[in-house]
Amino acid sequence: MLVLSLSLLVPTLRPPILSTLKYPLNLLTLIRREASGIIFYHRHLVQNERLKKEIDLLKHKFNTTNEIYLENIRLKKLLSFKQKSHFKVIAARVIGHSVDNWSSVVIIDNGGYDGIKRGMVAISYSGLVGCVVEVNPATSKIMLINDPSFSVSAIVQRSRQEGLVSGTLGNSLIMKYLPKEADIEISDVVVTSGLTGMYPKGLIIGTVVDMGEEFSGLSRYCRIKPAVDLSNIEEVLIIIP
Repeated sequence: MLVLSLSLLVPTLRPPILSTLKYPLNLLTLIRREASGIIFYHRHLVQNERLKKEIDLLKHKFNTTNEIYLENIRLKKLLSFKQKSHFKVIAARVIGHSVDNWSSVVIIDNGGYDGIKRGMVAISYSGLVGCVVEVNPATSKIMLINDPSFSVSAIVQRSRQEGLVSGTLGNSLIMKYLPKEADIEISDVVVTSGLTGMYPKGLIIGTVVDMGEEFSGLSRYCRIKPAVDLSNIEEVLIIIP
């Protein structure tokens, strides 16, 4: 205060005094600016963390809601199919998958206690899924139709041509033992013939996507795309004979 008073009373002292005070004032301004920046940075950091948590929570709620919505759609389709079908069925959820690379098996949450027996057929609203190969008290194993060990007698729905459909452990099936003159076309629908075990006649297996001749040249085969998305099965219906 004394220095400032002198600069006001004595004009000749004003320039050197102001010049002397300029550096401390600039320093104070810089310190205040840096301090404000640190304070605001911390405040923004806290706000960003809070917003990130809120966004993560909203994403979780959205995903949960969407999952429930998709499940409801699937269950409605299953219920509608169950009501329209003349089969007696038990609904089950898929709770596990095979852990090896040479079989295609899923585990369901129904077993012997629920009336499930070995050999029963598994379906969905889209078509044939597979058959029960192992039963425990509370769970069962279903061999899917793309398993190499799976086979079922089938017919081409349009031409009534018979053949044997087998799994390939891939995304397609093979219909074998077809005569060379077999009447089969791309997009033909293939269904169960009713000649194999407990498989009812008329269950949709898939559609023809490709054809070829066996190495012997005496018969043909066709490749079939399954009607059911076997890689994303979440619910099935077990047919009770």
